[in-house]
Amino acid sequence: MSIELGITGSGADATEAGYGSADGGGARLPGASAGPAHATLRCYAELNAHLPERWRHRDVPLGFTPPVTVAQLLAALGIPPADVELILVDGASAGLDAPVADGARLSLYPVFERFDVAPLLRLRDTPLRTPRFLCDTHLGKLGRRLRLLGFDTLLAQDASGEDPGDDALVRLASEQHRILLTRDRALLARPSLTHALAVPQAPVDAQLRDLIERLHLQRAAEPFTRCTCCNTLVEPADPAELPALPPGVLARQDRFWRCPGCGRVYWEGSHHRRLRGLVDDLLQ
Repeated sequence: MSIELGITGSGADATEAGYGSADGGGARLPGASAGPAHATLRCYAELNAHLPERWRHRDVPLGFTPPVTVAQLLAALGIPPADVELILVDGASAGLDAPVADGARLSLYPVFERFDVAPLLRLRDTPLRTPRFLCDTHLGKLGRRLRLLGFDTLLAQDASGEDPGDDALVRLASEQHRILLTRDRALLARPSLTHALAVPQAPVDAQLRDLIERLHLQRAAEPFTRCTCCNTLVEPADPAELPALPPGVLARQDRFWRCPGCGRVYWEGSHHRRLRGLVDDLLQ
């Protein structure tokens, strides 16, 4: 079986599609054979890797014989549903069982990091992954603020204490699926850098507020769950098992957390209350 790509026209489009043709052992949509119904598919970001190179990052014309569902379309194209975060059919959110009508336009989106699609229909109860960040060398304060909000954030200098260089940052962002935050326009222009944002020249809290609003991070934040020093998730701790603490702290506090990565101990003191005010203001 096969799915027909490029069958809406004739000539080159009809003959060069060459994707899972009948003698190629691919997966054909039920009844598909440059059929009487036609649809247009657009894949975004990394979902293009599932398409032949000729049809990546552009509208893909499809031909089929109804009835066909979105799930059957994905199966025929070899796109795993687990990789798809949102499906739009003619601009409206749809599920895997939605029928594909003649003339339909389908848009497939991978895991979202740029904006919140909670009001739309996702294919699962929660996103496949939450935003993860990598901060360029001069954005260490912003990175620690993101950790304060609970976001997995690496700093450029985490590994060696020094600037690792642009090539290393691009590679790390790609390998770990992190959004690179930088003020370096040349770095942002790297063609292999698919997830990156320009950070404005501004005070750190203004930078953070801008990032929260641009990426709609309010509901994804989990404040005070991550060590601001080393990025490790903190754990509840028994004060009897902690290193010696100031007597005043033990007298006033009964809840403690410890970072299993660097050993730093946290409690809800006056500094925590000041930060709580900042966090509440940022996330409102």
